[in-house]
Amino acid sequence: MGTPLIRILTADDHDVVRRGVRSILLSRPDIEVSGEAADGCQAVTQALQLKPDLIILDLTMPVMGGIAAAAELHKLLPDTPVLFYSMHEGDYLISEAKRLGVRGLVSKGRITETLLAAVDAIVLRNGTFFPSAS
Repeated sequence: MGTPLIRILTADDHDVVRRGVRSILLSRPDIEVSGEAADGCQAVTQALQLKPDLIILDLTMPVMGGIAAAAELHKLLPDTPVLFYSMHEGDYLISEAKRLGVRGLVSKGRITETLLAAVDAIVLRNGTFFPSAS
């Protein structure tokens, strides 16, 4: 019971993807999914209420996408780290994420292998997690 919980908010417009991300995160006893959002606007609202330790955003969502949500979150909760995940990859996306203050990027194609490592790097080690240049 003494293990501190890492409270995470996830946002993706596809319910099945959110369930998959939740399943990966909850495979660890020290992680709690404190909220789930279907778009960036909901993510911002929930983040302000829940004050999670990490916010995981899909890049492509209706109403407000991940980039706009990250920019808004950085203004409102500058000390709360954000992690992007996307099926898109590339140096431009990494540069844009870093410009916004986002602390990491995980490919949806490798999320099972990399998501928990990204959480550890960002939350436990106060670092970043970006794919290596290919």
